[in-house]
Amino acid sequence: MALPAIAPYPLPSPEELPANRVAWTVDPARAVVLVHDLQQHFLGAYPAGAQPLTGMLDNTARLLSAFRERGVPVVHSTQRGGQTPEERGLQRDFWGPGVADDPAKLAVPDQVAPEPGDTVLTKWKYSAFVRTDLEQRLRDSGRDQLVIVGVYAHIGVLMTACDAWMRDIQAFVVADAVADFSRAEHEMALRWAAGRCAVVTTTDALLEEI
Repeated sequence: MALPAIAPYPLPSPEELPANRVAWTVDPARAVVLVHDLQQHFLGAYPAGAQPLTGMLDNTARLLSAFRERGVPVVHSTQRGGQTPEERGLQRDFWGPGVADDPAKLAVPDQVAPEPGDTVLTKWKYSAFVRTDLEQRLRDSGRDQLVIVGVYAHIGVLMTACDAWMRDIQAFVVADAVADFSRAEHEMALRWAAGRCAVVTTTDALLEEI
């Protein structure tokens, strides 16, 4: 039930992305950035100093800098250490007890860590909307777009993007600022998102867009 060891794989290039079904564009006045689960508990499954980890973190840091400069709110989803069986729920059956109550496992890498003015949400399920006030925060700020970066693409990233769609919030999945268990699962998540609930884009394309 532990997280698998993840072999290195290259992040997808712009030419390898699936075709988007919709033509939404990111508007800094409407957007919120979600940094999804970038804690060492999850990142430790990747080989250090190799793709996809290095590229995903670098691209996430570039996006955060650009969005913060434009006044776009940044929200971080993080899991709490030492969850009880009741708090963990069915995730315990699939993934075990979850994040240990250990500062080293709970930590977020410095280059993508929360900064003053960011919001940090405690995340409980695959979707960052479940048992959090993420939707209310978007509504209260008059925003209806969610740009998603982080891990894992075919689990929490994809479920959050789909959940956003079901709440009439436009989701954008940044293909080279997310990572997954494997290249095959990464590609599957992008295909499903592009065809069903989100716009799939790249860091460079998004930076040029905003």
